Amino acid sequence: MKSYTPKQMANALNVSTTTLRRYEAQDLIPLVPRTNSNHRFYQPIHFQAFTTIRALLKGYDIPIVYEVMRMIKSSRFEEALWLVNEQQFQIQVEKQRVEEILTMIQHAEFTQYKDLKLKECMSIGESAKIAGVNTSAIRHWENEGLVHSERNKENGYRMFSISELRKILIISSLRKTVYYIENMKKLLNDLDTQNYDKIEQSFQVALENLNNQLLLQLKGIAELMKYIHCYQGLNP
Repeated sequence: MKSYTPKQMANALNVSTTTLRRYEAQDLIPLVPRTNSNHRFYQPIHFQAFTTIRALLKGYDIPIVYEVMRMIKSSRFEEALWLVNEQQFQIQVEKQRVEEILTMIQHAEFTQYKDLKLKECMSIGESAKIAGVNTSAIRHWENEGLVHSERNKENGYRMFSISELRKILIISSLRKTVYYIENMKKLLNDLDTQNYDKIEQSFQVALENLNNQLLLQLKGIAELMKYIHCYQGLNP
């Protein structure tokens, strides 16, 4: 059986030996055997484990990848696959959401969303529910000057108009692709001036990014299946 020194493994994966040790410390890989002189030596199962981690990290968030790898190490294969499946569902939901809001932009239909009758003004809780975000996210966007609220004269609560809800919907859909506040402010200004072409371009970029993420997720799943088969072969 082929074995690798830490340096050989790091070179093969194009990472540092520190990265390999970090994955080991996080309990993501099978137990690493040692030589008589207490030096690590990796085996093919470790190579596939590291390859899987690197592939999954391109399409999934770090906590998800780490949880999946720990499940595999504990022989909880079905749980790991269902967790990955859940993430696939989430990206599908996000794609549908971006497409829905893009359609509204193209037809200027912001008065109704997902068959919900919108009031003239909505509370921060109602706005967050419609946009699918936490109220803390909307407060942050308000602090950054991206959206503006009025105060309810009776109780002092934040209230958002339909025009501000439109901005909240756009920010929530593009927050992963429009990275800079000033870029987002310009995009929202295009919304105010009804320059929908620029906004539509940004949504098309968001859809392209989701397509790329899906491809990376599927490549990660391919490596994950190889790893599961290797692991089952060694731990029948």
